[in-house]
Order: sequence, then structure tokens, then C-alpha cells
Amino acid sequence: MRDKKDNATIDLPGFEPAAPPAPVVEPKRSGPRARRVSLKQEQLELLEETDTTGLPVWRRDDQLDLTGLPVWAPGPT
Repeated sequence: MRDKKDNATIDLPGFEPAAPPAPVVEPKRSGPRARRVSLKQEQLELLEETDTTGLPVWRRDDQLDLTGLPVWAPGPT
């Protein structure tokens, strides 16, 4: 860019006119696209058995009370 008042200003790089964009060539497809075969999904038992609501099946534990807290038993004497 040149300043009209100052002839000593040099041309700055990057301000030249832009080159035209290259044409975009898309590859041609041969025939219809192959249909993907979907894999059958199966439920995995990762943690423990669950009931119909998705919650773990209740199992009675002698070390826990009905609220799930540990039972404090006196130590062996």
C-alpha cells in the first residue's frame, strides 16, 4: 500500500490481489452405496443383577441392618 502523500512508503507484503480459488473436484461414486449391517445389541451384566426398575436386587446381609448401615457388634471377649 502506498500513501498518496509519501512516495517513499514501500509496498507491504500480503496486500496483492488474491489468486482465484482452485476448482473443487468431487470424486464420482460408482453405483449405489452399500448398506451398513447394524450389529445386534445385547445387554451386559456389568455390576450385579438388577430388577425391572434397574435397581440392584436386594440381598439380606447379616453385617448390615435394614437401612444399609453396618451392625455394630461387640468385639470378641
